[in-house]
Amino acid sequence: MNGQKKRNKKDPSQMRHGYTTGACATAMTKAALKALIEGKVPDEVTIYLPVGQYATFKVSAFEVSDDWVMCETIKDAGDDPDATHQARIQSTVRYSKGEGIHLDGGIGVGRVTKAGLPVPVGEAAINPVPRKMIYGVVQETLEKYQLDCGVEVVISVPDGEEIAEKTLNARLGIIGGISILGTRGTVVPFSSSAYMASIVQAINVAKEAGCEHLVITTGGRSEKFAMMQYRHLPEEAFIEMGDFVGFTLKNIARQKIPRVSLVGMMGKFSKVAQGVMMVHSKSAPVSFEFLAGIANKVGVDEKTQQEILQANTASQVGEMLQGNGAFFAALCKNCCYYALNHMGTDIKVSTTLYAMNGDCLGKAEKIDKLDEDDWYRG
Repeated sequence: MNGQKKRNKKDPSQMRHGYTTGACATAMTKAALKALIEGKVPDEVTIYLPVGQYATFKVSAFEVSDDWVMCETIKDAGDDPDATHQARIQSTVRYSKGEGIHLDGGIGVGRVTKAGLPVPVGEAAINPVPRKMIYGVVQETLEKYQLDCGVEVVISVPDGEEIAEKTLNARLGIIGGISILGTRGTVVPFSSSAYMASIVQAINVAKEAGCEHLVITTGGRSEKFAMMQYRHLPEEAFIEMGDFVGFTLKNIARQKIPRVSLVGMMGKFSKVAQGVMMVHSKSAPVSFEFLAGIANKVGVDEKTQQEILQANTASQVGEMLQGNGAFFAALCKNCCYYALNHMGTDIKVSTTLYAMNGDCLGKAEKIDKLDEDDWYRG
């Protein structure tokens, strides 16, 4: 033994929260406006967040000109693996000749090009809550100094265009950079809410783009296979739902999309086939008894059924039965039946299962009604 202690996983309750791009942009707007008024750039500023707490942000860099001030902070996402962690968030503030507060995005902040987002087409991708926060600190500061003048604010992220390549912004129609986001002001480590919000947004964009057939996948690999299968569909039609199968289906039903196709692999879809709508590994284990039951239903021999019961992973079961079209068709139909039952609406559902190497294991297409005789419940 080398005497080193094994590192323990962090308890989620002890993980450090971070701050959103919206909170950073708001704080730097306050810093730049104070500097413009006082003639001195503050080392730090404190703002009140929507979540109901105060937060202090350091000014990491600044530039001062005759008629404008730019303040920058480095975004700290806490213990959340965020694409924008350590991004430079800047706000440039100047007085304007016109009345009121004018907000826009500069370099590295995306521009909205598709309908369905909470920001109108043509505007900078600064979401409603950050907009309200920025307007709020400007108004508050003007009132504190008893000033009555117009103010122009431009939010920039120097590396934003590069960071945006790691996000789904381009597919959502946000071009040229990242979005300035945040409804709370804080980033909760490994929170589901941000991912779920992105799913809703993607469905809204697809609906506005006129998509009548959506393809939902559990990750990047299954989406790659799905895009090859459904080459005729536009990019907006493909939505990564992660583990949130039920949540995604409910939102598709809410938007009255007439057709949905589920594309995935054995690990997660063997859970969907037994009615599990949150397929994270911690939410529900794979039931090998269920998979053996499907095998029995379609006439797989007893020896193979016993091997299924002794399997370590669902993928291993997939390898055992690769080529058995009846087994995978039954599994896919079960996914469709549970999806239909979960949505409770008039919609056509398809499911396709792929092996890790991209081989199509089986599919069920355009199921639009529950067949109680065919639906296997275990």
